[in-house]
Amino acid sequence: MSVHIIVDSAADYTPEEAAARSIRVVPLKTVFGEVEYADGVDLTGARFYEKLVESDVLPHTSQVTPFEFAEALAEVPEGDEALVVTLSGKLSGTHQSACAAAAEPRFAGRVFVVDSENATIGERILADRACTLRDEGLGAAEIAARLDEEKREICLVAVLDTLEYLKRGGRISAAAAAMGSLLSIKPVVGVVDGEVVVLGKARGSKQGNNLLRQKITETGVDWERPVHLAYSGFSDALLRKYVEDSRELLEEHRDQIDASVVGSTIGTHVGPGAIAVAYFAPQK
Repeated sequence: MSVHIIVDSAADYTPEEAAARSIRVVPLKTVFGEVEYADGVDLTGARFYEKLVESDVLPHTSQVTPFEFAEALAEVPEGDEALVVTLSGKLSGTHQSACAAAAEPRFAGRVFVVDSENATIGERILADRACTLRDEGLGAAEIAARLDEEKREICLVAVLDTLEYLKRGGRISAAAAAMGSLLSIKPVVGVVDGEVVVLGKARGSKQGNNLLRQKITETGVDWERPVHLAYSGFSDALLRKYVEDSRELLEEHRDQIDASVVGSTIGTHVGPGAIAVAYFAPQK
């Protein structure tokens, strides 16, 4: 009996990365005006940021439907199990869609859904952890139970380069965004209990990176489990600068760290120029 792992596209796997891990990705949708794109399928990260900068209207995203999850689950061979890892239920209805699909009688007893209570690479490292546990021979129910415990130890911390997209999305006022731009404020955000929270604010990119490193130093990193970096936008230059500035933390483990582009689901809200790190804090 095999365990099939399914995630939504907010986990930001490329098709090649998902295939290498034997993961099925079900895409959320990103809508520019009247045109809808499947995240990561017909809208790559690079093209998304081009359109985001060019567009006068902020795009919006739509969740995966129960029908789309059911279609993916229907491809799991009879006798095999499925584990579905989703974007935080507090950020999207995608988790509820997965639960609705899993509740169909035809999937009874062999489909398990885990709310990552996270987003982008925070969700991704939980799915990576699921792959490791699957490869160790655990069943879907055992993996789901382990993930529900270990997800509490995930830390996702990010520095945003601009407040513009938070303003355009109505999450902060125009006055606050203008003042932040004037003072070169770089907000440091994280995901706590499934919701995005502001962890601090820094003046300029250097202080932003310092605050990011401070948060990592405070918690520590469990290097036995996945660690991932990500950036939003056209270039990874800011991410490379962060890695260089943080070499005392990362140098010894650089071969263990993967990096990727934040896709359209989360990129819509943070804009280009953000850098993020996701990791598991050491178990207490």
